Amino acid sequence: MSTPAIELREATKRFRGSSGIMTAVQDLTISIRPGEFVAVVGPTGCGKSTTLSLVAGLEPASSGEVIVHGEPVRGIPAGIGYMFQQDAILPWRSVLDNVATGPRYRGSSKKDARQAAAAWVDRVGLAGFEGFYPHQLSGGMRKRVALAQTLVNDPRILLMDEPFSALDVQTRGLMQDELLRLWQGSGAAVIFVTHDLEEAIALADRVVVLTAVPATMKAEFAIDLPRPRDVEAIRLTTAFLEIYREVWQSLRDEVARARRGATLSGN
Repeated sequence: MSTPAIELREATKRFRGSSGIMTAVQDLTISIRPGEFVAVVGPTGCGKSTTLSLVAGLEPASSGEVIVHGEPVRGIPAGIGYMFQQDAILPWRSVLDNVATGPRYRGSSKKDARQAAAAWVDRVGLAGFEGFYPHQLSGGMRKRVALAQTLVNDPRILLMDEPFSALDVQTRGLMQDELLRLWQGSGAAVIFVTHDLEEAIALADRVVVLTAVPATMKAEFAIDLPRPRDVEAIRLTTAFLEIYREVWQSLRDEVARARRGATLSGN
């Protein structure tokens, strides 16, 4: 067995707020292999994004361990790509220069960075738009730029925090297919946070269900659907619907519990 790409061992994260200590994640234990695509679902505000922050080294664990490629996380680990819900495209830079930013920060020459960027701009389907600026792009095109920005650095771990949630349904489906095409065979481990259970099942090798806050693992489900996948076509299969019903049965109780908690707290 290869060394896991990511391990959380009874990881807990507490935050101090105006009303006292709040536990966002509690005793969370997950192991993710290199090349595995894991989707994380759970109620709103249950700690999914906090989990990504622990792996990325943006937040230290209050207790427990977070290990990336066999080493405890003490800062931002090497080889991590992070794609947020809101893109980080710089409005004053062209598509090409936005994608080249990462390699430049990592010490590549301007020529080498632009060559790598041009290759990824082409791979995400934006050839011919290298000189365009963000305000000239559609929402889907901006997401393609953000995807190229992330993948140009050849990450061994890809953290994705609802990256397609703001897109319309058709564009979202296209971006899901694009992500699978670019990830397939890369060997990168993926944690994909989403509120969309259909999206989670269509993309992932495994779906992890988190409890209402404080988040801990409630259940995990292997997604035994063949690859490569067409995300729109696979949603119509009997196997997909059976998996959906099984995962939703686990998730819906946590969604209901989170709603009851919000009602009792007056939110």
